[in-house]
Amino acid sequence: MWSCPRTASTALMRAFENRTDTAVVDEPLYACYLAATDLPHPMAAEVLASQASDWRVVAAELTGPVPDGRRVFYQKHMAHHLGREIEREWLKGLVHCFLIRDPREVLPSLDERLSDPGLEDTGFAQQLELFEQVRVLTGRTPPVIDSRDLLEAPREVLGRLCDALAIGFDEAMLSWPAGTRPTDGVWADHWYSNVVRSTGFAPPPESPRPLPERLTGLLEACRGPYEILHAHRLRP
Repeated sequence: MWSCPRTASTALMRAFENRTDTAVVDEPLYACYLAATDLPHPMAAEVLASQASDWRVVAAELTGPVPDGRRVFYQKHMAHHLGREIEREWLKGLVHCFLIRDPREVLPSLDERLSDPGLEDTGFAQQLELFEQVRVLTGRTPPVIDSRDLLEAPREVLGRLCDALAIGFDEAMLSWPAGTRPTDGVWADHWYSNVVRSTGFAPPPESPRPLPERLTGLLEACRGPYEILHAHRLRP
């Protein structure tokens, strides 16, 4: 599942982890991304210490046996973590999905957690590029879901996604116990305050947070890739 930051991606991971047939992994390419970019992300040292930073090692784990003998291996990714130094051939061994969110809703939230974000930090352009690459690699259009649709109609959207993946919908995906998980990345303390308190998908806010004027140009740069992917989304 390839997403941008601040898209309810961790809540969606919770939903899949609540299935008895599913193992999950949280942003396994994050350390690779930080090692390649040397960006001063929050808790960067802790992230680098917690994961393999060689993409070949990570790719072998992601395409190997499913942990704990489970049937489904849900891999939560940020699209911008898949750097250009990472080869793409191994992606053929996976089934790809995309989680999108209106950049007008993403950017104010991202700006609160990551100082002065740029286009590369949002992942929108990388999502679209990867979406097109997956279509070429697999010969299929991968499923796309929009976080607003997911929050407004979780049963319907998850049902359509599970149908597209041929794994069957599970009612357990609609709610989960509050709290942290051993599977959460070490960065959870900085990024996951809301989802840790959650027990299910909450309705989306009626209106987005105020957008700082300095992010107006970034919003316009993100909107094009988002709208292209939005046209492919699974509708409730």
